[in-house]
Amino acid sequence: MELVWEISGWVGAAMILTAFLSVSMGWVKAGRAFQGANLLGAAAFILNGAFHEAWPSVATNAAWLLISAVSLLRLRGTRGTEAGAEAPAVHLPGVPDTTGQLAVVDPARAACTAPAGPAARPGAVVA
Repeated sequence: MELVWEISGWVGAAMILTAFLSVSMGWVKAGRAFQGANLLGAAAFILNGAFHEAWPSVATNAAWLLISAVSLLRLRGTRGTEAGAEAPAVHLPGVPDTTGQLAVVDPARAACTAPAGPAARPGAVVA
């Protein structure tokens, strides 16, 4: 049975560190997946810490679990029109944005704001 508690500690550590790494590198947004991994990782750490009677670790991870649970409840109310909509990405100062986002221009809107006159016609040459 001791092996189960040890495995839960290592799984919890892997979940929390993977979630933190993924958000820090910009691979995922700090949304439901991030908070869910933190919640499950903290729960696994609580089991491991209670088995080892490491009460400061249990208390810290209980707070971590509560923070994640409250965040998930708050995200539930901000669900977009798409299922599984995530919160906007967090940009940390000094960390380059590696998400590779491109600006998208709506063609209908671009046509409305195009300049009038000879330069607006396709193939027109303006001297």
